[in-house]
Amino acid sequence: MRLHYQGPLPELIGFLLLPRFSMMAFFSAVEPLRIANRISGRPLFDWTLFGVDGEPVTASNGMTLLVDRPAGEPHALPSLAVCSGFEPEAHLSRPLMAWLHRLDQAGCTLGGLDTGCFLLAAAGLLKGERVTLHWESLPAFRERFPAIDTSDELFELGPRRFSCAGGAAAMDMALEVIARRHGTRLALDVSEQLIHDRLRSRSDQQRMALARRLGTHNRRLVQAVALMERHLEAPLALGEIARRCGITSRQLQRLFAQHLASTPQGWYLGLRLERAHQLLVETDLDVLAVGLACGFSSASSFSRAFREHYGQSPREVRQLPANG
Repeated sequence: MRLHYQGPLPELIGFLLLPRFSMMAFFSAVEPLRIANRISGRPLFDWTLFGVDGEPVTASNGMTLLVDRPAGEPHALPSLAVCSGFEPEAHLSRPLMAWLHRLDQAGCTLGGLDTGCFLLAAAGLLKGERVTLHWESLPAFRERFPAIDTSDELFELGPRRFSCAGGAAAMDMALEVIARRHGTRLALDVSEQLIHDRLRSRSDQQRMALARRLGTHNRRLVQAVALMERHLEAPLALGEIARRCGITSRQLQRLFAQHLASTPQGWYLGLRLERAHQLLVETDLDVLAVGLACGFSSASSFSRAFREHYGQSPREVRQLPANG
């Protein structure tokens, strides 16, 4: 799904399906293209599915899809989307990396759906690029690849790379491509067919507004939680949070008790431990590094707080298989 395309129609898009890929993201990317073909009455888009070895690929929901070709075959592709889910880097082999580099050198625009950018980054193909991922995976990606520019946009479309947050964001990216290539009217018609209420821009928020997530519109409380979410690695003192919100520490305590049935300390700790859980599941950082990334000064204090919150130690959680 390259930014610009001036080749013949139908425009060919490749999809590399990795084991346990996100079926939701894949279908959300393909269905708008199929519907655009039907509404326009002519083949505007076509797609080819690749698997690591050419064998059927099972998604994270347990469903299996046939693929058209094995990765590694010479192929003239304008663009290729890496579709993955859990542990995408586990499937990056030397032959696969070489194939991706050959495609890149031949002018193919490479992109990632959901966690696909993990594999592209590990292959050294995202240097100097700006990418986005699902909000749940962004912290792990930033820890794993701190030199790569990231955003929390719904999607990113660039001259050489593209990415999206997965889920319905793949649909938004596909609709944007349709609008750029064949006009906004066709994109709107496709959106209506999908019961998609509007064309969301890349800058739309991945997550619902914080006020909606918290179930309150109290401005100072929302501001306090937003400060906590932005300062997980180096936690702010509660007095500093209260000061930045223009209230006293006692007023901060009352707001959390009234609206969230919690204390500021407890809420802040929960946010840090939730981030730690994500990093344990989605990265190979050691336990101490995870603890430090979430504002704990030692492995022992991190492990103690984590066990009290989750009923398991960080090492026990890391040993559990990821659920699809």
